Amino acid sequence: MKLVGKVALITGAGSGLGRQSSQLFSSEGAKIAVVDIDPERAAGTVELVKEQGGEAIAITADVSQRDQIGAAVDETVKTFGKLDIAWANAGVVSRGGVPTVAGGEQVNFEDLTVEDWNNVLGVNLTGVIYTAQAAVPALKANGGGVILATSSAASLTAYHDIAFYSATKAGVNGMVRGLSLDLGPYGIRVNALAPTHGMSPNFLMPAGSPVVGQSYEEVSGPWDPFVSPIPLKLNRPPSLVDNAKVALFLASDDSAYISGAVLGSTDGGTLSRVGMWFEEDLNQTNPNEQ
Repeated sequence: MKLVGKVALITGAGSGLGRQSSQLFSSEGAKIAVVDIDPERAAGTVELVKEQGGEAIAITADVSQRDQIGAAVDETVKTFGKLDIAWANAGVVSRGGVPTVAGGEQVNFEDLTVEDWNNVLGVNLTGVIYTAQAAVPALKANGGGVILATSSAASLTAYHDIAFYSATKAGVNGMVRGLSLDLGPYGIRVNALAPTHGMSPNFLMPAGSPVVGQSYEEVSGPWDPFVSPIPLKLNRPPSLVDNAKVALFLASDDSAYISGAVLGSTDGGTLSRVGMWFEEDLNQTNPNEQ
């Protein structure tokens, strides 16, 4: 077990990667502070952790509000006595982003509003900064620990219709690099994972939607790796667990000498591809048909 005796606070833990990772971290010995803006979702995650024999508390907080995430850290330390891992995982997508998946409407970049920008910025970057700021005193008092952030493949390569989102995630990467220098002397490691595939459809669904608990690829129908655009061809689709295991690596002592890193997770080779299309896409070739 990789997290025995550790206390982990995870934001956005009411669904998706946060919920899956709460369960995984608990199974590895950690006590979990499940932080989410939706109290029912947070309570649902706590129930799942307890069902598997773990210990967790639910905390309702909006990470874009500094006082609320500060109170969440205080409650975690009051309940469990310390803090070892602070994972700023909460995130939202730009309005109009990936409309065909979400069933929404396309919104041109120039038509996005100040409110749209402030919403994405507030959760995806300001919320990460506030979470890190709130965690630092507790981590220093603990003699060190881990700050983890959820970035995105969209911070590393171009995606259509989510420029606001991409900008905030690129900001997360810069924060991680800078803080790794500033906090290293205190024994605090700062890293991010940048998921590509294996993420939850809940990310694009309206607030209050039922928690899916599976990845886009898992819910899209029978898996055919040679129809998928992912270069790596495996006999199963990527899952939330695949990303959660990368987070576990970054949160555990297995990565004790890694700091300032942004690790592309569950990309299946997607991030290595060139940015152009050829007449024959070799990634689609089924070697069994040759």
